[in-house]
Amino acid sequence: MRASTRHQAVAIASGLPPVEDANGETWMMTYLDMMTLLLVVTMAMLALAGKGHERTRQSADLRVPPVFTAKSLTSLQPPGALLRVPQAPEPVTAPEPVVEREPVIASEPVAAAEPAPPKPSAQDLLNELPLDKLGQDIEVVTNDSSVSFRISSEILFPSGQSDLNLGGLAVLQHLIPVLDSVPHKVIVAGHTDTQDMRSARFPSNWELSSARAGSVVRYLQSNGIQPTRLAAIGYADTRPLSDNTTAEGRARNRRVELILER
Repeated sequence: MRASTRHQAVAIASGLPPVEDANGETWMMTYLDMMTLLLVVTMAMLALAGKGHERTRQSADLRVPPVFTAKSLTSLQPPGALLRVPQAPEPVTAPEPVVEREPVIASEPVAAAEPAPPKPSAQDLLNELPLDKLGQDIEVVTNDSSVSFRISSEILFPSGQSDLNLGGLAVLQHLIPVLDSVPHKVIVAGHTDTQDMRSARFPSNWELSSARAGSVVRYLQSNGIQPTRLAAIGYADTRPLSDNTTAEGRARNRRVELILER
């Protein structure tokens, strides 16, 4: 009866006509229960949603590192303390490459080369030569570097010719042992006077003087003198010994010299 009176009061307050029968009262009870259940479910969902938001905010606070300002750092320092600002790390320099050096081998001091023995003088060379059998037709001339054997062309060759005569062969035969006694080089030089030489065989004194020197060289080689020691040269009338204006001077200038170099 008390419940019915409460339902009628609710109906009057809501402007609905009062329900008198029992079915109306049952319907009202079911409606109120549903409303109450929806209210409870809504409040429970709001409560759960609030707790989830709180957890999300706390998680975000844990993930984000705190930002400290200069003011906050200053407040953390005790009074009178200096604020230490972290410095950037110093750049790391690459190590210098290691260069392998070859070991230095100390060389033994090189002994000073012994000085070459002095060359024998022309007089020493002359003393070594067997000159006792040369005869009167060979003139021996010495200077600072050589010994020369001077022979008149009239003894060796016919006039205007380059072939050795019998007298010339005999004179050279006396000279061969002298030249063979030493290993020095022998230069055979031919000389003429200033008289013009004009022939088919010798167009000038150059050809005549060279041909006479060559004839002597060939004879020396054929009698055992090594060809590597021999040389022939013609000077024509370019190195006179006397004046070519006289017959005696021209005869002295016509000659063959065998120069033995020391």
